[in-house]
Amino acid sequence: MAFFTSEYECKLDTKGRLVLPAKIKANLPEVSTHELVIRKGFEPNLILYPMLEYKKIHAKIAALSEFNAEQRKLKRNFFRSIAQVELDNAGRILIPKQMLAHAGLQKEAVLIGMGNYIEMWNPQVFEEHQIDDPEEYSALAQKFLDE
Repeated sequence: MAFFTSEYECKLDTKGRLVLPAKIKANLPEVSTHELVIRKGFEPNLILYPMLEYKKIHAKIAALSEFNAEQRKLKRNFFRSIAQVELDNAGRILIPKQMLAHAGLQKEAVLIGMGNYIEMWNPQVFEEHQIDDPEEYSALAQKFLDE
């Protein structure tokens, strides 16, 4: 199982390639070290999964009914927002142009370890999605962790 935490500042080259930080690469499952999946996030960000973690989600989405309009809509939008990528010999991934546009990524990115996946953000957009109020942070932790 993948275990990603922390925040990393990264650079993108002119071709849209990003070098994964060593700590992230070290936490990739050995089976899927070179195979990764990028998904457009629900917010203006990208989600990066090791292949093993993506397959768990894939199975759930693929099992939805093609005969139910809402489920079909979810499947369509989910699967069209996916791209498989591989780490090259330099430890880089090539991010497709439409995904760069979705997240507003140009020269810099912030990677956030989210347990079993990684979020990729434009640094300015990421700041807008942060909790600035310690009381709000505490209230959310209490709401979701004291259940």
